[in-house]
Amino acid sequence: MTDTIAVSGPQLMVGLVLAIVVLIILVLRTRIHALLALVIAASIAGLVGGMAPDALVKTITSGFGSTLSTIGLVIGFGVMMGRLLEVSGAGERMAYSIIAWLGAKREEWAMAITGYIVSIPVFCDSAFVILTPLARALARNSGKSVLTLGIALAGGLMLSHHAIPPTPGPLGIAGIFGVDIGLMMFWGTVFTVPSLFVLITYARVMGPRIEGMMQHDSEVDPHETYEALMSRARERDTELPPLWLSVLPIVLPIVLIFANTLTGVLARYGDGAIAQSLPGQVLTFLGNPVIAVGLGVVAAVYGLVPRMPREQLIGEMEKGVESAGIILLVTGAGGALGAVLRESGGGQYMGELVASLPMPAVLIPFVIATLVRLIQGSGTVAMITAASISMPILSTIAGVNMVFAALAAAIGSMVFGYFNDSFFWVVNRMLGVSQAKHQILTWSVPTTLCWFTSLVTLLLFNALLG
Repeated sequence: MTDTIAVSGPQLMVGLVLAIVVLIILVLRTRIHALLALVIAASIAGLVGGMAPDALVKTITSGFGSTLSTIGLVIGFGVMMGRLLEVSGAGERMAYSIIAWLGAKREEWAMAITGYIVSIPVFCDSAFVILTPLARALARNSGKSVLTLGIALAGGLMLSHHAIPPTPGPLGIAGIFGVDIGLMMFWGTVFTVPSLFVLITYARVMGPRIEGMMQHDSEVDPHETYEALMSRARERDTELPPLWLSVLPIVLPIVLIFANTLTGVLARYGDGAIAQSLPGQVLTFLGNPVIAVGLGVVAAVYGLVPRMPREQLIGEMEKGVESAGIILLVTGAGGALGAVLRESGGGQYMGELVASLPMPAVLIPFVIATLVRLIQGSGTVAMITAASISMPILSTIAGVNMVFAALAAAIGSMVFGYFNDSFFWVVNRMLGVSQAKHQILTWSVPTTLCWFTSLVTLLLFNALLG
């Protein structure tokens, strides 16, 4: 039996479109989990696309395995590290330090930057719950509303969570696209920093206005002063880890990964002597994302929780891994769908069609991620679905910057977080926002502004460098 049966281009297109439609319906309208929905969609695309059943199964399993082989350990280590940052108080220490550095007149920047940094290894929901009391404490007497600071904090968390590894979603799409994680970190930062400025402007303008619209039944008590917050920081000083140990688990892997990326760039454009030298080989090893993030976990274990009993320590790290289990499976299933689209020829056929359209190819993953996010709410599912569908298409189009394409999927998943987004409810409930109109203004609108700003930034750099 041959691996594929000769089929026409239109049949390949039917298989791809049918798979996407079924995927969306299963995720949105049924109780089928996204993991199983991706496998079903891959099966439909392969069978309609002419793949033999046994070859289809082999492609699904190999695509699943090859995707997780490049990124699975990094995600696992990353969530372990994030859990230790959470339980040790390292995130709280960073927040207090940033607030103290920026001073009493830049509280919204302190909250946004804190969220932007903390959310790289820590899940948004947990980080927002931990840091919301700081936003409350900085509120009224500092001249800022609770919603101004809450929007800034939540937006900072959202931006890095969606675009900067080692957050699991961006790691997943990096694995599917097969791109360098150091470059993903760099360009994810470049594309999202302008959105921070837009976010802060919106928070400053709309925070007080939304608060004025709200009924006075909010559970928020925003009357602690900046001075009171600093007093509490001093009281907590002996309980929290020092700042340098708090940031070490984050900074260490980032520096090592960037060093590895730089070594690779120098090797490509030089004579290769740097990569072959002993320092180059050491950096290549230590800067591999698996090793680098693993060293970050070691730094967290011995630097942040040195006195925690072994059984409790292992239990906390396993809690982190439990939270990442489904992300690993969905990422692998996304890789399986992408593999099927490549092997069936559907990706190549679609790529040839898309290449003739008058739009940048990098918009394909962005549009798919945007649509999936609006339909089913999960940013991680949206970006992985977009990466799975678009990568086989883009790989057939000459001149596409795959790092930019991967980040286009990440940026598309930021759009209009609303009722089907769990973080929408976390933000609004923690801030005491209860009416739908106010909830949309508090969270849905700023996420869309960040989505648009990041897209414009990406398209500008793609026009210059893509």
